[in-house]
Amino acid sequence: MIVVINKTDRTEPPRRPRGRPREFDRGEALARARQTFWRLGYEGASIADLTAAMGITPQSLYAAFKSKAELYREALADYRKTVGAFATRALEEEDNAADAFDRLLREAAHEYCREGQPRGCMISTATLACAAENRPVATHVAGLRADAIAALEARLARGVAEGDLRADTDAAALARFVGAIIQGMSVQAQDGASEEALAAIAGIARAEIARHRA
Repeated sequence: MIVVINKTDRTEPPRRPRGRPREFDRGEALARARQTFWRLGYEGASIADLTAAMGITPQSLYAAFKSKAELYREALADYRKTVGAFATRALEEEDNAADAFDRLLREAAHEYCREGQPRGCMISTATLACAAENRPVATHVAGLRADAIAALEARLARGVAEGDLRADTDAAALARFVGAIIQGMSVQAQDGASEEALAAIAGIARAEIARHRA
């Protein structure tokens, strides 16, 4: 039997849109990756850990984020914009420099022990030691910490210029002091210190800041 098909009656299949539609919410997946990296560390978080938390396949992870290292960089940036943004808000929203640092230290004690999230700061103690092949990642994180110290120093220097702090305040040294306190609070939070214990540490640092008020 010969079947003749009238080409004019043939129904064309619907055209697919260019590009493959995403099968997951990228922002939600990134937030879950952030929590996994924060809890397990860069080297401790395997691709299996990440994909299980994100609810995606390894193929989707690499298609969306290119590599584990790039995913980590995005997760760190997401942390700075979300959970870790309290520090930037404290420095920017307070008119007086001493008040800004007082708020920063008080809120750090609270945030590092907040329920429902890993303890401490995701950046302060990240990748301090790592395998040689992960050195570029460690260098990136060290750069973020250096940026944070620079932001502290800039706010202190502005406080001196605006008359909030004494003219003889060493902004660079005081910024490193505050950075060391915050980094130490992060370590102690990860080791199980209570919010009250961290607040006591912050109180000593706050007293030092107050000593520099003009």
